[in-house]
Amino acid sequence: MAIELTDALIALEQRTWAEQQAGALTVPTAAAVQAAVTAHAADTGQNRYQVEKALKAAVRHRE
Repeated sequence: MAIELTDALIALEQRTWAEQQAGALTVPTAAAVQAAVTAHAADTGQNRYQVEKALKAAVRHRE
């Protein structure tokens, strides 16, 4: 089963990744993406860790 990701979740991870790459990641940003991943997984019945893995792959390893 493919992991479903929303545009909002992808945009939040993109912001988080940009901050991390710039050395400016803040606790509120990191906490926001973690909360969003957890909520999305719960809402869709997907595995939380698989959602996070798919999200990071979608944002960080685009080809």
